Amino acid sequence: MTVYTSNLVIHTGTDFEQTFVLEDDLTDLPLNLTGYYGCAQLKRYESSSKTVDFVVGFGNDRTTGKVNISIAATVSAAIKPGKYFYDVLIKSPTQTTTRVVEGTTLVKKSVTR
Repeated sequence: MTVYTSNLVIHTGTDFEQTFVLEDDLTDLPLNLTGYYGCAQLKRYESSSKTVDFVVGFGNDRTTGKVNISIAATVSAAIKPGKYFYDVLIKSPTQTTTRVVEGTTLVKKSVTR
């Protein structure tokens, strides 16, 4: 499966959500994510200990290939501004783990409080 690169911006103290649509490499159709589950983390450095877990969801219709990641405002408020790395992993019903999205994240301090 192709690993997509997408760079993100998160503002501290705000809710964050991003949706990705995954496609089957052979058919270019949306990937059926029935039975899959996922995880995603935000880290300051690729080798650092875990910083923040994203909440990973698949929506109501898993046949559309949509996977979303989110962080609540209360969680983003505690993230120090700067550059981070993240990735999204999914695990199939047969227990195969695949990295599907990766990139950098710029965390910016919100001005208005």
